[in-house]
Amino acid sequence: MEASEITKLELKANDIRQDVIRMLEAAGSGHSAGSLGQADIFAALYFSILKHDPKNPDWSDRDILIQSNGHTCPVRYAAMAEAGYFPVEELLTLRKFGSRLQGHPERLKLPGLETTSGPLGCGLSQACGMALALKIGQDFHRRIFVTTGDGELDEGNNWEAIMLAAKYKLSNVIAIIDRNNIQIDGLTETVMPLGDLKAKLESFGWHTIEIDGNNISEIITACDEARSITEQPTAIIAFTTPGKGVDFMEYDFHWHGIAPDAKQAKLALKELRTLNGKIISEEE
Repeated sequence: MEASEITKLELKANDIRQDVIRMLEAAGSGHSAGSLGQADIFAALYFSILKHDPKNPDWSDRDILIQSNGHTCPVRYAAMAEAGYFPVEELLTLRKFGSRLQGHPERLKLPGLETTSGPLGCGLSQACGMALALKIGQDFHRRIFVTTGDGELDEGNNWEAIMLAAKYKLSNVIAIIDRNNIQIDGLTETVMPLGDLKAKLESFGWHTIEIDGNNISEIITACDEARSITEQPTAIIAFTTPGKGVDFMEYDFHWHGIAPDAKQAKLALKELRTLNGKIISEEE
């Protein structure tokens, strides 16, 4: 992909981050760190990687995206709105009573959502069921993408799915693991060490790729590689910065599950609009 196209995607990721801040401030609750950290991943997915059609969300040839780490749904909602699934203005209804944008994705609320998530650890199992159905139907062109968190891998259900996917050679499953090294109670390696995650997944029979999850070029290249694998499921371990783009949130696990107040949101938006002072914002 040309550098100019990568730049467009990077700017789209920045738009998504600004949307996330506005949504969370308006809601007064939600998950900041992981949503900001995954903005590059979701920009790449919705604007380059996925086969999908916002005007026809149930298109029979679409790829499927499952968000197992559903608490970071603000980043997905923002990407979907920017892609044209619903008006960007609706983002400010996040977590409001009667809103389609619930605090965790609810499949029947919003076109383009494939599953309802909330309890962690379920996404990979759901993906395996869908992937088996596609293989049985000899539909070899669609892929099931699953985003998960590294803290989420504490759930044993994930490892049952990881074993099953390898056994049945579910090469149509592509898991993107947000390796940001934080979870609600602290650092992942303190709460429940994952150790050498790449070696673990490879020992379970997965093709495994490590990338900088805030580098859009690496995200796209890894997903292209995953599509070429025919005998194994693929795991992409995406090392991301929690709170990416907002200096006072970055690397701080306390921002896992809280939203910015009005003052913090103003500071965050100024930093994002100016790319941390690199450009002059017309709004300043």
